[in-house]
Amino acid sequence: MPAKAAVDLKHLARYTGGDATVNAEVLRLFDAQANDLVARLQAILDARDAKSWKEITHTIKGAARGIGAFDMADAAARCEPIDLADRQNASTAIAALKTHSDAVQAFIRAYLVN
Repeated sequence: MPAKAAVDLKHLARYTGGDATVNAEVLRLFDAQANDLVARLQAILDARDAKSWKEITHTIKGAARGIGAFDMADAAARCEPIDLADRQNASTAIAALKTHSDAVQAFIRAYLVN
């Protein structure tokens, strides 16, 4: 049984009509945005900026769901309610989100070369 893809292309096709060029553009935009946002979470945790934490994790969740990166979206959803005073839990959640983000980025890179 093949491993589950990091991005559900059937879900993405509902929004793009399955057009490979549009898929590629949407995935490129997501990759650039998500990579930046995930990278900012540690600094936000360090600053204990709960408002930015909730905004960014919510944005990642919605964007990931939009392209069909459901595991990444779920990881972002688990981050959203975390109290930043619990640094260990927040750091663990960031690491899990980063793992899913890396998988999505690898999927996107592979998709773009085909």
